[in-house]
Amino acid sequence: MPPQLLPASAAAFAPRASSVNVVLGSKVEPWLTQTLKRINRIKRPLNSVPQHQRCLTETLSSSNAIWTLTSLMLAKAPDADLRQDNNPLVEALFNYQLIHVEAYIVHVDMVLRNEVAYKLTPDTIESLIEYHKDIHCANAKANTYDWTGKEQQCKKLHEDFVQAINKFVFRTHVSALEGLEEDGAGELLCGKSEEVKNNIMGLLKPLLPPPPKIVNVVHQPPLLPSSPANASMWTQAATTSSLPAPVEAWRVLPSSPSVTSTSADSNTASMWASMAMTEVQLPSPTPSYSQPFSTAGFFYTSSPVVTAPIPQLPLPSMLMPQCGVAVGNGGFGGFGWDRYQEYTSTM
Repeated sequence: MPPQLLPASAAAFAPRASSVNVVLGSKVEPWLTQTLKRINRIKRPLNSVPQHQRCLTETLSSSNAIWTLTSLMLAKAPDADLRQDNNPLVEALFNYQLIHVEAYIVHVDMVLRNEVAYKLTPDTIESLIEYHKDIHCANAKANTYDWTGKEQQCKKLHEDFVQAINKFVFRTHVSALEGLEEDGAGELLCGKSEEVKNNIMGLLKPLLPPPPKIVNVVHQPPLLPSSPANASMWTQAATTSSLPAPVEAWRVLPSSPSVTSTSADSNTASMWASMAMTEVQLPSPTPSYSQPFSTAGFFYTSSPVVTAPIPQLPLPSMLMPQCGVAVGNGGFGGFGWDRYQEYTSTM
């Protein structure tokens, strides 16, 4: 993109230069020749590029070469002081004013960018600054709530507008010179005045209050088992979940001392000896009489318990034939019931 070439007179707070910077190309457009012939009261020769440049420079450098860029309908007083009337025409006459935005040309470029640059006149800048201070800022303060530093922020808002309006330079295509009139004055055509209006109204910034402070929400940490509120619950759970310690195999006594071990006992002992202690849990000796034990209150998981087979003991029914044989042979231990009288007589 070609660089933006603007003279020093286009800077903020710079006075108007005595001569306008005009740059023409190697060939002059026919519409420019016709425009210069139309505005000049004295017929001047326009047969070359230097003649066109000299004529245009002298015309735009005149003190009367003031252009009307646009017109703004602004309030005369703050909203609280405006006059109320049933007739809207009366309200418009007493409450609003028309400010003509005037400017002068500081730069004409028909080589690189084909543009014309306008800078606002000091009278227009002063009128807009006055409106911003007395009306715009007053409405902004009235329409916002009070906070610390509100006056300082409103003052800064006005200072920023003063800087922006003094730096304001409007650029448009060189075809805008077709609206040139006598003495270098002119008016924007083809709807460009609406663009100027939007740009100037965009400089009227609102007064924004400070953003709300972000409050950090502190979440309550979850209650731990050591918290007093859940102390009873955890204590009860610890009490009910206590399990009897595993009993070592060598401490287990047989539940029936009178019964002798059989071959099944030896097989069971050898099987238990080959098992790890973590895989089996033997019960403690059962007393002769105790309350029934229930594990319904316990909830735990452990390794599957291997239950050893119970040795088969001889029942009385298995011993009856032996007793019958012994009685039939003459009694117990070789003494029969038929010799009972002998034993009783000797006694």
